[in-house]
Amino acid sequence: MASPPPIFLPPETATAIRPPDVTPTPPRRRARSLYWQGWGISQIAEELDLPVSTISSWKGRDKWDEASSVQKVEDHTECRLAQLIAKEKKTGHDFKEIDLLWRGLEKAARIRKYERGGNEVDLNPKIAARNSPEVKAKKGQAKNLIDRDGLERLEAAFHRDNFLYQETWWANVSRRTRFILKSRQIGATWYFAREALLWGLKTGNNQIFLSASRNQANIFRQYIVQWVQEVLGITLKGNPLVIQRGEDEDGEPLPPFEMHFLGTNFRTAQGYHGDIYVDEVFWIYGFEQLNKVAQAMATHKRYRRTYFSTPSVIAHEAYPLWSGERFNRRRAKADRVKIAIGHDALKDGAEGADRVWRQIVTIDDAIAGGAGAMVDREELAFENSLDEFDLLFLCHFLDDSQSVFPHAMMMRCGVDTFREWKDFNEYAQRPFGDGEVWLGYDPNGESGQGDEAGLVIAAPPAKPGGKFRLLERKRFRGKDYQEQAAAIKAMCARYHVTHIAIDTTGVGSAVFSLVSAWFPTARAIRYTAEVKAMMVYKAKKVIADGRLQFASHWQDVINSFMAIRPHVTARGKSVTFVASRSGGTGHADLAWAAMHIFFNEALDPIAGEARSTVEIC
Repeated sequence: MASPPPIFLPPETATAIRPPDVTPTPPRRRARSLYWQGWGISQIAEELDLPVSTISSWKGRDKWDEASSVQKVEDHTECRLAQLIAKEKKTGHDFKEIDLLWRGLEKAARIRKYERGGNEVDLNPKIAARNSPEVKAKKGQAKNLIDRDGLERLEAAFHRDNFLYQETWWANVSRRTRFILKSRQIGATWYFAREALLWGLKTGNNQIFLSASRNQANIFRQYIVQWVQEVLGITLKGNPLVIQRGEDEDGEPLPPFEMHFLGTNFRTAQGYHGDIYVDEVFWIYGFEQLNKVAQAMATHKRYRRTYFSTPSVIAHEAYPLWSGERFNRRRAKADRVKIAIGHDALKDGAEGADRVWRQIVTIDDAIAGGAGAMVDREELAFENSLDEFDLLFLCHFLDDSQSVFPHAMMMRCGVDTFREWKDFNEYAQRPFGDGEVWLGYDPNGESGQGDEAGLVIAAPPAKPGGKFRLLERKRFRGKDYQEQAAAIKAMCARYHVTHIAIDTTGVGSAVFSLVSAWFPTARAIRYTAEVKAMMVYKAKKVIADGRLQFASHWQDVINSFMAIRPHVTARGKSVTFVASRSGGTGHADLAWAAMHIFFNEALDPIAGEARSTVEIC
């Protein structure tokens, strides 16, 4: 294989183009270049009139096979550039190619500089000039500026950290409507926060996040701020975030875009326009009304809508959008379409006849897609009842028709605590100050394994007939009775607790014995069919009268109440109330703990009726 020997530029040409009388290239570098162009060792030896052993020795000592693609491209580029520079009569095409190759060498040099810990300012005088004290003094520091270089670095980090199913979401980012039914804790909120920032930087579209509460929406903001700080070292400020995009390739300024983080109060969500992300749609109360506002905000064809959520119940207002019923209900029977919503059909994502792209991502899909290091499927299955595991991790909807506390009833209790509770700060050392609170505790099972313990802190009604507000809830697993008592005592250090009620069935009697030693007025509740019935009736009355409030994103509390169902006793003589159990795994602990609190109030508080006389011992 004969070929004219290439002409190379020496290293000095990294800063200036030399005249045609270039210095002859050393044989060792010529040999390396030919090898990278695909020549064999014997062919190179014959071409350069050198022993094969010499070429082989150079190949091993200089690690030709370990060279990066950047080094190889840079070598080929220098070769071609030298040939064009040495050409005596150049055409217009030659000059264009020289300019293109020279810019390619500069980019390769920047990449190699980054690899050695440098930065682009060292190589690009334009950036250095823009960052000079004189320019900064003249223009001032641009707030929340992410320029083209920042976008490239964010995008590289984005794809580096994504799992396979998240790359599928990105591949469908430009679709008008996406609806993703997902397992719990697979990084959806984390992913969509990053996706929205990248898409806004690329398109200039405003990005709007709607969640069950303002606090929940701000999680998106936290993810975005943290990510930009990690990758670019820039601290984004403001709420909403107004992101500056720098200049385009022609040096023209790009318009900024805004990122809004909103709760689900549709009245305050109106007036915005942009791409919409609706988080946990199957846990939003009044979804149909909110969705009308969301669709209005994304009216223009440039905007997109993304819905994602774990499932709840089939009766939820968002289910017709997921199933396609919402699309069909507006059409004659002959024009209705069938939309597949099973896992087999939607595992990899598919667009339905209603132009909604849907996907189901279960915990098993997430593990197969690379998330296995984050979750332990066996542990999750052990910690949750069958119904709860199917709901939260396998994307199965529940039928709450048999529940004492149906989904629609519980959803009405959710509020945006950040907006409505001005006397409560969950991040403070004393979240409720010196305000009076009651504590309900449902201990774990006698084995201490599987069954979880639930603790609830609530602010009692300020006046008869007022509202109960659930301020904080905790779940404990695998703790013995001493650890459970210590957890209750630690909670009493955070709040001004005036009432404690504990289920004394099983291990609860030992917990109560320790707690009553330092809180003598603690109330013991021994479960019987009659006591449980009274507690359920009282709780249902409180909830039905609109007297219960808790954070609207507390899905675990909603699930806990929904799990309670009526049950006929073994002899069939009475009805009691039970919760789902599987293999000794307890459920509804938070609901029972909350009901301990309600049970401290008179059955008819407005009439001033005395407290219940049911045996509590």
